[in-house]
Formats: sequence, structure tokens, C-alpha cells
Amino acid sequence: MENEKPKLYGSVLIKAKSILDAILNSEAAPTLNEISQLAGINAPTTLKILTTLEVLGFVRRDSESRRYYLGTQFLTYGQKASESFDIRSVTHEPLQRLRDATGETVNLGIYQDDHVVLVEKLESPSSIKLKSTIGGRMSLYSSSMGKAMLSQYSDEQLKAYITRTHFEAITANTIVKASKLRADVTNIRSVGFSVDDEENEPDVYCIGAAIVGDNHIYGAFSVSAPKYRVPEDQRRNFIRLVLETQHQIQQLL
Repeated sequence: MENEKPKLYGSVLIKAKSILDAILNSEAAPTLNEISQLAGINAPTTLKILTTLEVLGFVRRDSESRRYYLGTQFLTYGQKASESFDIRSVTHEPLQRLRDATGETVNLGIYQDDHVVLVEKLESPSSIKLKSTIGGRMSLYSSSMGKAMLSQYSDEQLKAYITRTHFEAITANTIVKASKLRADVTNIRSVGFSVDDEENEPDVYCIGAAIVGDNHIYGAFSVSAPKYRVPEDQRRNFIRLVLETQHQIQQLL
């Protein structure tokens, strides 16, 4: 069956990942006993696996404090993963399904210099085309994708962004007051999706969501349509589809 989970082999590898996750998620470098408790693995087995991981360079043990840290070997893997990661290839199929389900244009954007850069655009099959183009830039505060990304900022990061940003009214609906943007971001954090109601382009309504994995913001995506084609009942349906697509994408990260 398609939904049947694959059988996993190598129980030691699974335990090793649990141990590495325990170190990764600890606020301070953990001891052997702390790792054992967090990973749910008995101390002798945890020690054996940690010793192997230390030899391989995946963990580092401080001899004085007897605490464990992730090893520098992960820097090499991380750099290679970053170089080879293509958010477009990861998201293409889910976004294509979203475009087909909504019949409207679906966009994919990434963060760059306090802007959203459009890297993928799956056009609506309808005759009406929106003005956005691949490689084009949008302000974070005026677009659904940008506001979705801002919702993932900490309060300190959001404050810093607002301080350094000059707000300009792109349309009559663009948010140009810091207090309104904070309120909007707070609401997005609560509901999980963002809305651009003619804020970045007249007569265009967008629903967006962030793409986040392991506390990293990979980008955001949105459904965009002429506002007259998005009545209230259609908006609810689009929101459901956007949130489902967000879940599907983040399961792939």
C-alpha cells in the first residue's frame, strides 16, 4: 500500500539519531545521563554509541565537564546539504497540486535582503495573468509570503526589521504603520497563514504560508487570484488547501 511506512533497518542508527537529537535540542551541553534520559536509551548503550560517534567526529566530549557537543563533522555535511538543497525541486509537486486544486496562480519565494524574491510561479490556467515575475522582489510587509516569513521571526527580530524598514504605500491597502504590522503578524502566528488583501497589487488577493524546518525559514508560498474570484467560501477552501500543502512540504524537509 502507498501509505505503508517502510521497514527500518539498523537499530543502532536509529538510536544514534535519538542521541544526536538529544544533544541538538538541549539548551546546554548535556551529560551522559541527561542524554540517556532524553533519548530514552539506557546509559551503557548510550555511552557505547557516543564513543563511536566521538571517534567518527560526530560528537565531542569535554574531558573536564564530561559534557557532550555536536562535532565539527556536521559543518561539512551542513555546507554540502546547503549547496545541494533546492527548495524549488522539493516543493514543485505539492505546489503543482495546489495550483491544480485552486485553479489559481501559486508562487514560491525566498528571503533576500528584507525582501521576498519570487523563484517559482505556477500560472493559473485562466486567461488573467498577474504581474509578478520570477526574480521579482516584494516587500516583506506588503506581501502574503513576506508576512508569513515575518511571523516566524522572534519579537526581537521583528522589532529590528521594523526599525530598519521604510514603509511605503504600494496600494491603498498596504500596511504602513508598525503597530498594524505587529498586530497582523501576531494574528498570522495564531492562525498559521497570512493574507495580502490588495496590499501589494490592486485587485489581487493572496493567501500565504511559511516553509519552516528545523527552526530554519526556507521561504514561503502563496495562492494569488483576482479578488473577485475569491469570495468568502472560496477563501476558506483556499486556506484549508494552503495549510495542507504547507504540512506536505514540511514533511519533505
